[in-house]
Amino acid sequence: MITIPEKAKAFVNNRWLVFVASMWVQSCSGIGYMYGSISPVIKSTMGYNQRQIAILGVAKDIGDAIGFIAGSLCEVAPIWVVLFIGVAQNFFGYGLVWLTVNQTLPQLPLWVLCVCIFVGTNGETYFNTGALVSGVQNFPKSRGPVVGILKGFAGLSGAIITQIYTMFNFPDEASIIFVVAVGPTIVITAVMFLIRPVGGHKQARQSDNTSFLALYGVCLILAAYLLAVLILQDLVKLNQTVLTTLTIGLVILVLLPVVIPVTLVFFTHEHESLLSNNNNNNEQGFVEHLKTEVILSEVEDETSALVDSLSGEEREKRIAHLQARLVQAAADGAVKVKKKRGPRRGEDFTLMQVLVKADFLLMFFSLVLASGSGLTIIDNLGQMCQSLGYDKPHIFVSMISIWNFLGRVAGGYFSELVVRKYAYPRPVAMAAVQVVMSCSLFYYAIGAPGAIYIVSVVMGSCYGAHWAIVPSAASELFGLKSFGALYNFLTLASPAGSLIFSGVIASGIYDYEAKIQNASNPLTDSDALTCYGTICYSITCGILSVLCLIAFFLSMIVVYRTKRVYAQLYGSQRS
Repeated sequence: MITIPEKAKAFVNNRWLVFVASMWVQSCSGIGYMYGSISPVIKSTMGYNQRQIAILGVAKDIGDAIGFIAGSLCEVAPIWVVLFIGVAQNFFGYGLVWLTVNQTLPQLPLWVLCVCIFVGTNGETYFNTGALVSGVQNFPKSRGPVVGILKGFAGLSGAIITQIYTMFNFPDEASIIFVVAVGPTIVITAVMFLIRPVGGHKQARQSDNTSFLALYGVCLILAAYLLAVLILQDLVKLNQTVLTTLTIGLVILVLLPVVIPVTLVFFTHEHESLLSNNNNNNEQGFVEHLKTEVILSEVEDETSALVDSLSGEEREKRIAHLQARLVQAAADGAVKVKKKRGPRRGEDFTLMQVLVKADFLLMFFSLVLASGSGLTIIDNLGQMCQSLGYDKPHIFVSMISIWNFLGRVAGGYFSELVVRKYAYPRPVAMAAVQVVMSCSLFYYAIGAPGAIYIVSVVMGSCYGAHWAIVPSAASELFGLKSFGALYNFLTLASPAGSLIFSGVIASGIYDYEAKIQNASNPLTDSDALTCYGTICYSITCGILSVLCLIAFFLSMIVVYRTKRVYAQLYGSQRS
């Protein structure tokens, strides 16, 4: 009979508990998405113009993307160390920003605030890397759902933090920066020792699909609840008691997924059907055969088409037989054996090896154009709302956060269907969302009615979908061994695009139009340069629409180049 201590140990080492704890880390780690709420506060308090706010935004984006140290640490240090470093950076970086904006400290130069925001937001790379690395290692056969849900909660964190902020009824607007500094520190410190690889591939159960469906249900309920709360707050003035009650309901929904590991450990029998180890052993053996360094290149090239057409079991036997003959022939001196020059798509690459691969570079530049466009809208959403006369920009910031969450969850789910049901390249899902992004940006560019709502919903969901699709595709094409480093290199795409699209194009056009509007009414030193009307961002959106179309064509090139790879990886699962 299993004792309580044994059950408790099994619970702590259960991969679903690790996954749920990672979801909690992600639910407060998307601090970069709060910039649309804190930038108007910084702008009014510090007297900055839009270009200076854009510079701060670029510093935030760069901090949110440079995670090479986090990726490298995950390979040599426990994940709790990675998370602790992120907590320290977030607390001190945004803590200094809050003390400056709150005028507790003397007003710091712009470059110092850029450093503070860079350091604070860079902590997010440690949160994301730690959660994702443990997730894909514990669920190697469910990468799409795992990455989608984890990145989804990171996208939703902006709405969660905003809602918690409203519960406390702080006396000044600058307190939202205080919540950004302190909130993640408390939550992540509490759960960081749970986040780690626990040999999840050995814990695979036939009930895993049911557990994922339950999580998807919780995700949809959570998003619907938050959206309903936002609409209610926008239509009705709620008292503090109602706000507190609604926030407590939100926290309960965030904690609800812990029911899954509790049920699996304490309320199911130990003999509940585990997946066959024989299948895992066969698959591992096949991979090891593919990775062997004793390969006769000429024979392999001639027979690759024939071998690829065989079933998995036959292919394994054929390769094993061929290699045995080659080893014997090499020992007898009958043939000259060449060592394998490097890994092939589907095997483990290092970062340096992947940087010379056309598929990786095409994915990266497509991501620069599309996610850079999405991040430009996210960073400028507060000013976009103000230019159109909306006095509650935090409503749209939360809305784009919710749809960002739904886009990541849906991106992981539907891209998984594409590869598992049709054995078609996952990047085709990326190409599809880029077309939708282009259409929504064009809709805003022509000044159509309700454009801010369309952009908030579409750009939020499509930007989020990228961050479920791309990491999953990268892990499939280039392996899991250096996944942390590969993921953090891909995250450079957003700030690389934002640096030009937001820091130069969007802010330059905004300030130009603002100067034209205020030419007959000179501003005093205390006034901020403000632009009003759709003209402030319509040209920018038109340019971004074209860039997203270019991203679509780059993604389709990746789809064409990787069709055979995905057919090999997933084609046997369809039969």
